[in-house]
Amino acid sequence: MNKIKNIPDAPLAPKVSRFTESCRLFKNNRLSILGFITFIIFFFIAVTGLFLTSGNNPVFDPARIRLHEKLRPPMSRPNPGTLKTSEIPPFGIYFMGTDELGRDLFARMLQGAWVSLTVGFVAVGISVIVGIFMGGIAGYFGQKHIRFDQIIITCILFSGGALLFMGARHSGVKLLIIGHACLFFFIIFKVVWRKKAMPGWIRILRKNAISIDTLIMRIVDIMLCFPGFFLILTVIALLPASIYNIMIVIGLTSWMGTTRFVRADFLSLREQDFVTAARALGVSNFRIIFRHMMPNAITPVLISATIGVATAILTEAGLSFLGFGVPPPHATWGNILSNGKNYIFDAPWLTFIPGTAILTVVLSFNLFGEGLREILNPKLRDRY
Repeated sequence: MNKIKNIPDAPLAPKVSRFTESCRLFKNNRLSILGFITFIIFFFIAVTGLFLTSGNNPVFDPARIRLHEKLRPPMSRPNPGTLKTSEIPPFGIYFMGTDELGRDLFARMLQGAWVSLTVGFVAVGISVIVGIFMGGIAGYFGQKHIRFDQIIITCILFSGGALLFMGARHSGVKLLIIGHACLFFFIIFKVVWRKKAMPGWIRILRKNAISIDTLIMRIVDIMLCFPGFFLILTVIALLPASIYNIMIVIGLTSWMGTTRFVRADFLSLREQDFVTAARALGVSNFRIIFRHMMPNAITPVLISATIGVATAILTEAGLSFLGFGVPPPHATWGNILSNGKNYIFDAPWLTFIPGTAILTVVLSFNLFGEGLREILNPKLRDRY
């Protein structure tokens, strides 16, 4: 009994941090580890390929044409008698063969890895930023309403900006001037008629039209009604071919899922005690959203972003395969696959190598994202 009394009060088990527990669970998920390792290898190859294929005199030149060496199989050696010294590939071997123009497929795959990585991460970054912004507004300010005059002014300004972006400068500038004039008019009218009875048409324009949450979610529903790939094809067909346009269009057509995740979390978080306490202390809405609420709602966004990178890479490959992707001289896995489909029986490596690379990278991102979802979701932790 004395020995039991002398035992000091101590926790039965050492305290384990959430990060340590997540790492332990991640180690037990072998498929997620495999996906993460594949992603690290892909990232290293993409960054290395950027340095090896860039510049005026790259180590591996993806644009070097050798017509006498076209459709050479992988691991074949060049014929020094038909090539100049500068045209001989490094190490004197075609690691992945050559294409129909005699270009080194290994060099083109290196360059395409960086393009795929850039498109994937930049497009997902755009979609996450837009999704967080739209979802945060819908979840936090969703109960507030928008007036008819605000909708009219916003439509005029948005139309003017769209016309400017599409090249119709004269019409765009006119609409922007009209929109700013209407905005100035309503501000002055509100100050002048503050203590007087407003005319009927002004009262109608200043009535509440729709709540912010309803407006944003209906926009999300409309965006989801369109097939995503065909919507991207339509926009790409109207814009000049550019790697930047590809990234922007993919990002601006894939933010709906992030918006739904953030909105759902914000609807539950805005009623929590810590948010009420922050409001009582006079904390600004901006700080409440990004300092107190966003860290608690970021988990599903990270999971969605991880899987979204794979989707963006697959979308870019599909666009390049159809001829709407990144234009030459950039090599992408999609246009390599597209060029190789005409020689699938004579040179099958032109199809199998980029196809296998796309499959491996997309699968690795999906496995890694699925592992994050199971580890960061408390309901699924018991599986490990």
